[in-house]
Amino acid sequence: MGAKSIVFVIDDDEAVRKSLKRLLSSADYDSEAFKSAGDFLTRVPHSGPACLLVDVQMPGLNGLALQEALIHRRREEQLIFITGHGDIPMCAKAMKAGAVDFLPKPFKPNELLKCVERALVRSVKQRDHATEKNNTRGMLDLLTPREFEVMQLVSTGLLNKQVAGELGIAEKTVKVHRGRVMEKLRVNSIAELVRLVEKAEVPPLARRS
Repeated sequence: MGAKSIVFVIDDDEAVRKSLKRLLSSADYDSEAFKSAGDFLTRVPHSGPACLLVDVQMPGLNGLALQEALIHRRREEQLIFITGHGDIPMCAKAMKAGAVDFLPKPFKPNELLKCVERALVRSVKQRDHATEKNNTRGMLDLLTPREFEVMQLVSTGLLNKQVAGELGIAEKTVKVHRGRVMEKLRVNSIAELVRLVEKAEVPPLARRS
């Protein structure tokens, strides 16, 4: 993964923190340890791939509450929960919210390292996806509001005449806007336009009833 990846250890037990850092170091992972979720949240977000090894039961902000806080802040770290007090509903909740894994104590070192590897691979993919989406949305910012609407409708497969009916404008006006959209976005076909719209995760335009 290289030096840009980092594993954060969050556990209120100092012995556990030291043990996990030694294990991660033996596998050539860079890591940082925190005794509480609150302490971790004061750190500037890491700019590269990252995963968190989080104890579920901690004083103050517990592991699941930390997960909710990261989601609320649109953070991208991948979470691996470790616990000696977990149950099926807790595990289900964590996994549904996007956790990579939920490991009950005691766990085997190799098992944990495999989870870390999966988490960092997922982090890389997620960051690449986010970068691609943001770059694509930057291209869409070049469009005027009307061109954006035309793009949304054209990308659903509507003909120019149908788009004109939806927007209440002339068909020839749609053709002009459509041409400008294709030029600004540097696409040569509707298939390319559809892929671009999907990458940017553009919501569909509300159609007339």
